[in-house]
Amino acid sequence: MKKLTLLFFVLIPLSINAQSSDYDISSFLDKGVKAPNTHHLGEAWLNFLVEAGDGFDYNITQATFSPNSTLDWHKHTTAQVLIIIEGKGYYQERDEDPIIMRKGDVIMCAKDTEHWHTSSADSSVSYIAVYGSEPTIWTEKLTREYYDSVAKELMEK
Repeated sequence: MKKLTLLFFVLIPLSINAQSSDYDISSFLDKGVKAPNTHHLGEAWLNFLVEAGDGFDYNITQATFSPNSTLDWHKHTTAQVLIIIEGKGYYQERDEDPIIMRKGDVIMCAKDTEHWHTSSADSSVSYIAVYGSEPTIWTEKLTREYYDSVAKELMEK
């Protein structure tokens, strides 16, 4: 009887853990896939946490940029929210001063506003971006020279 009781207490937890789930679960702890260098310089990874569809019209994507990376100017047809979860980076809207974004910051960019956001010169950055289902509109290449001037300006502040 003792062996049967012991077997019962060993097998029950295993069967509970073996249950399958129909839930669609993703994790922002995964780095994602390395992004092709189409609209950025340096290394970047994208983790598509939630893709728009089935009644939810927003994408939720984690992006991670290695230090000293650039991301081109772009805009979205909806507002975009950036939730900085690690590191330090730069953010700028067209005709506005650039700022430093840090872990814990939440930034909202109005729809159709040209902007860029990426890592700082000395730190990687990881953020969760929430934006509408329409594709990103790429407007202008962010040059290395411009990025370097922003990095220098923000380091002096």
